[in-house]
Amino acid sequence: MNTNQWFLLVGLLMLARGLAVTTISRSPFTSAIVYLGVGILLGPSFFNIFNFDPAEESALLKMLTQVTLLISLFSAGIKMPVPFKLARWDASLRLAWISMSLTVGLVALFGYFVLRLPAGAAVLLGGILAPTDPVLATDVQVRHAGDKEQLRFTLTCEAGMNDGSAFPFVLLGLGMLGIGDTGQHHLRWLLVDVIWGTAGAVTVGALFGAGLARLSWRLRIIEPRHDIMDDLVGLGLIAVVFAVANLIKASGFLAVFFAAVALRRTELVLAGAPRDRHGLLEPDVTKSEVAKTSETNSPPLTVSTESLVFKEHLERLSELTLVLLLGGMITLQRLPYETIGVALFLFVVARPLSVYLGLIGSATSMRMRAMTGWFGVRGIGSLFYLVFAIEAGLPDDLANQLTGISLGVIMLSILVHGFSVKPLMQTIWRR
Repeated sequence: MNTNQWFLLVGLLMLARGLAVTTISRSPFTSAIVYLGVGILLGPSFFNIFNFDPAEESALLKMLTQVTLLISLFSAGIKMPVPFKLARWDASLRLAWISMSLTVGLVALFGYFVLRLPAGAAVLLGGILAPTDPVLATDVQVRHAGDKEQLRFTLTCEAGMNDGSAFPFVLLGLGMLGIGDTGQHHLRWLLVDVIWGTAGAVTVGALFGAGLARLSWRLRIIEPRHDIMDDLVGLGLIAVVFAVANLIKASGFLAVFFAAVALRRTELVLAGAPRDRHGLLEPDVTKSEVAKTSETNSPPLTVSTESLVFKEHLERLSELTLVLLLGGMITLQRLPYETIGVALFLFVVARPLSVYLGLIGSATSMRMRAMTGWFGVRGIGSLFYLVFAIEAGLPDDLANQLTGISLGVIMLSILVHGFSVKPLMQTIWRR
């Protein structure tokens, strides 16, 4: 396809999505299913109008998936409605590290004993497929800053963290295959990639997020007052935090998420936001309150709240583009036969079992654990780690095998979870 044809296709999809908001919201499927269907129909599986090879276009695909994840993680962090308290974040922390690690292990065992993959490739496959996706799971994520529904909060917070917590396992799998030095230095992997990668990311994110909130606050109250381009400031924070975290060998994804959390929380503290009966900061600021604060020289909460809408629009555009490209990567006739087995094992065994084990001892109910165990959509995050491994120098035979399995599992996840999310969530809301 040439440039004009791409503009025409993407433009038509954007128009259709924008005009059919109510129709899609009432339908039993998600918008990602529509994009995927169009991509498969126009891709090599049927009309072969376009064909996107992830191996040949790995550099471009890596950049697109990386940018999409960063915007989505920042948006998720902004929506976190409360300060960091263990009682509120306990389930999400367990899911992002304990359950995610267990999922990697279970998928790796399946890959090693059932698929007969080399140990390193099996661990790599687990790292690719374990993290849940912050981009495609919009129907089960926190919808706005102030949404305290437990399931949505838990899943959004988990997706915000487990892209970062999965990265060390991708590095471990590559190291075991002789790509990088992680395979020969497991202690370094534990100390640097896992412990420092996590601690450094949280520290960098918290410092930059809180620092920006205080700086923008000061600029708004000094005389003469300073106007701030909140969208540009938010995007700049994402880029700086990601770069600094990577420079010090910390997780850039995790740093961006916690930068957004720290930014939002610090703005609430500076604004003197009220607390509810649980001691939680209330993030909702009405237009009348904003006008009132402007009259009393107290600036409204703008860097986080004003930039959120813009970033959500970028997130929707990125979802459309990448899921469309995903359809163009898939050739249904050539999908590995192992794909269905891996998907069934991941959806029905690995994810639910890992969630159940990870939440033992927590305050979550069995019904909540069951719902959390099912809602584990795979998507852009898995696609990023796949192309990251290809770019790192994954051998062609393993790259082809893991690409076929990963793309097939992502496709099935979009379909299976996409068709089940709305009925199940409506059941929860009714109860």
